[in-house]
Amino acid sequence: MRKQCKLLGVARSTVSYKAVPERAENTRVKRLLDEIYMVDPCLGSRRLVTVLDRDHSVTINRKRLQRLRREIGHEAIWCKPRTSIPNIKHRKYPYLLRDLEITRPDQAWCADITYVPMPGGSAYLCAVMDWYSRKVLGWAVSNTMETSLCLEALENALTLTGRVPEIFNTDQGSQFTSEEWTGRLKELGVKISMDGRGRWMDNVFIERLWRSVKYEEIYLFEHPTVVKLRGGLSKWFGRYNDWRPHAAHGNLTPTVVYQVKPESPQNTPKLDKSEAA
Repeated sequence: MRKQCKLLGVARSTVSYKAVPERAENTRVKRLLDEIYMVDPCLGSRRLVTVLDRDHSVTINRKRLQRLRREIGHEAIWCKPRTSIPNIKHRKYPYLLRDLEITRPDQAWCADITYVPMPGGSAYLCAVMDWYSRKVLGWAVSNTMETSLCLEALENALTLTGRVPEIFNTDQGSQFTSEEWTGRLKELGVKISMDGRGRWMDNVFIERLWRSVKYEEIYLFEHPTVVKLRGGLSKWFGRYNDWRPHAAHGNLTPTVVYQVKPESPQNTPKLDKSEAA
């Protein structure tokens, strides 16, 4: 074993190390935090300690709660002072959808990442949506929140649709400001748009999607493995795109709206952000 570790250049302690599984109590708290975040994303750690104790009989230290929130990628939405200096390697792009009338498919796409609680740990889901039709064009699941997850969802959308959007909107997460992500969009000739910091309403349609998929699929079935999670999400997104009527489209499905050409007389009415509120 010593010779093998020396040849591979690894420490013997890493070979014999056995990963410690996530504590069941931590998994339960993470799920509760995720459910509360879907109801009110503006609660800070102090109020969350109170809510968990009052509504769920969970007594938790505030520092531990903050650590669990960091692990699932949650941050309270609140107005922050402009004291941080952006990393010059990660350029921030302006928000291009403000006061812009979205009148046709592929005029603007958007993407986001959400945390997925699981009985034995956690996973992350990234989805790409067409802003006009609300159709989910591509998605991907991983147990890590890396840029590769977002690129996989993007490539799935490009492959399945065979189209390229004019504008692509995301938040200012490190995955979407990375050179790998922005470089790929530049290769495609896409205009890059990013939400204002803490401005969840700038990407409201996909935020509304997260609430639906979590309450109708993820929380309901509690898939034990990533493989079963992918299977469940595949069925749910299929129903969402191709079967379930959408009130904002006059009860047409997102797939039907996405396929309608702008010049067609059957084109659906112009959409407004207020419809998703």
